[in-house]
Amino acid sequence: MLFSANEDQNFALSKFESMLKTNNVFFFDSAEFEEIIHHYLDTGKVGLAKKAIKIGLEQHPSSVNLKLMEIELMVFENKLDEAEKLLDALYLLETSNAEIYIQKANILSKRDQHYKAIELLKMALEYSNDLADVNSLIGMEYLFIDDFKEAKKYFMKCIELDIDDYSSLYNVIYCFEFLEDIDGAISYLNEYIDKNPYSEVAWHQLGKQYYIKKMYVEALAAFDFAIIADDHFIGAYLEKGKVLEKLGEYKEAIHNYKTTLELDDPTSFAYLRMGKCYEKLGQKDLAVKFYYKTVHEDPLLDKGWTAITDFYVKEENFQKALYYINKAINIDTENVSYWKRSAEIHRALQLYEEADIAYQKTVELGNYELNTWLAWADILKLLGEYENTTHVLLQALEFYPDHAKIEYRLAGIYFILGEQNKGTFHLKNALRNNFKMHLQFQKLFPGVFMRTSVKNIISEFKKSST
Repeated sequence: MLFSANEDQNFALSKFESMLKTNNVFFFDSAEFEEIIHHYLDTGKVGLAKKAIKIGLEQHPSSVNLKLMEIELMVFENKLDEAEKLLDALYLLETSNAEIYIQKANILSKRDQHYKAIELLKMALEYSNDLADVNSLIGMEYLFIDDFKEAKKYFMKCIELDIDDYSSLYNVIYCFEFLEDIDGAISYLNEYIDKNPYSEVAWHQLGKQYYIKKMYVEALAAFDFAIIADDHFIGAYLEKGKVLEKLGEYKEAIHNYKTTLELDDPTSFAYLRMGKCYEKLGQKDLAVKFYYKTVHEDPLLDKGWTAITDFYVKEENFQKALYYINKAINIDTENVSYWKRSAEIHRALQLYEEADIAYQKTVELGNYELNTWLAWADILKLLGEYENTTHVLLQALEFYPDHAKIEYRLAGIYFILGEQNKGTFHLKNALRNNFKMHLQFQKLFPGVFMRTSVKNIISEFKKSST
């Protein structure tokens, strides 16, 4: 009875591990050692791989392949100088061994010498029997130096050698996207599909490109073909659902999201999208139900918490909105979108001191949007904290120089504080940048607006500008 390759490998592994346990010495040919080492590396058992290499070289000291595996492990562990010395010695013996060039290139790549690595990999192409693998390595080196055009070219070569090399296909599309050449990606994928019409991956990628171009009908057709090629392709159902949402086909979108739940474990993304669809359909109870499922499935998904919070804000149920945004903040205290929503909800509930704290945290976490600064300043004004209001507005002015909304507010606050010169300065700046907005200034600071001195400034500015 003949043994299969797997049975031979299992026998060799068992024999090797028995040798380690008993300290008996068994002989293995070099090919068996290579299989044993590959197995340990593939399973992450680096220590056992090292032992196998050591014993293998003791039994086969002239084996170039075992020496190359030793070098590969050294490179993996960043022992680059040691690996380089061994490689140089091997190179003198075998100048046409592609693996030597590949490992030399690997060392150069680790030293960020990517151009030199590419030169060596191109030399390896002359000697390698695995051109796809070497072309892929060259493509990756070009990615490291952000040369997406060259990277794309080499990944395309990989696909020419193996039409089912989906890893390279993904990299080709990544390069097209980074180059913002969506039309090029669509053209390439259509050519690829002509050669490989039942590739669910290619149809899926084509649909995504059409989606980016907002060609929703074409995207829908592409995802349908992906599903025909593989009716268990969850990604295609999810993407199809997104397209159907864009087309306003919410019931059909829900059907596709439900299909993903039947095919595999539920995902927070599917639950979230279903909740959004039910909300669009006006089925609020079901919308909330699926938002709950979203945060239960993945408590760290900020889109889930913001969806349920925003739902209650729209319903003007600010107490419930506050409850859920507080739960979200307890889970992730550094999420800026949570703090901004917290500030807005507290403001709606007229809890101004809490709103002040939340806006401060929002800015500390890097939200420098104009409306954040303005809302925070308006809260401080309501609290009567005029000095702090000017401090916030002056910070805002650094991000939005001469912006009329900031200038009008600074003018109003300075007039309230009795600093006439500063008030006049900022009021004139505001009028110069947007005269019509002085009507909003009247709403924000009615008392200040009624002052004779302020009316005179506005009147004089109007005359001078006509």
